[in-house]
Amino acid sequence: MSGFRCIPISTEVVERWRLTGVDDAGNRLRRIVNEARPAEADGSRMNGAGSPCRHCLRDARAGDELLLGSYQLPRPKGIYWTPSPVFVHAGECEHFAYLNEIAPIVRDRLVSIRSYDRDDQCIYDLGHAGDGNTIDDPLMRALDDPRTAFVSIHTAKPGCMLCQVERV
Repeated sequence: MSGFRCIPISTEVVERWRLTGVDDAGNRLRRIVNEARPAEADGSRMNGAGSPCRHCLRDARAGDELLLGSYQLPRPKGIYWTPSPVFVHAGECEHFAYLNEIAPIVRDRLVSIRSYDRDDQCIYDLGHAGDGNTIDDPLMRALDDPRTAFVSIHTAKPGCMLCQVERV
């Protein structure tokens, strides 16, 4: 089993956004107040409890002020690169820095795992979409595969980046 870490957006990027009010694409950031999401009819939380902050890697609580902007993903480069809309807390929050812990924003939502090799090419047979509460085994399978350089975890429905994962 591989050791790993979930990688949030850097504090430098988040501080730049907070200071300038401008995202990575030059757009004016949107300020929103988070509203708690109700549970689904079956009682599940498959859309999360709130908007997922990509700095602390936790769902925002009701009433938290957030910034919404376009984030320029550092990887993958090349044909698989794409920017992603992301939320970050408008005020200070803890930078997620835990080892061997799946980020809380991955849980309680439908997610997709995308594995990439050292040349930033997608490894299709390691891809997975499913319940973030049961993502541990597919994520470990991807990280344990010697072809994998890193993994991206996205929301399965809208496709927004949640975090990247690297071996340690």
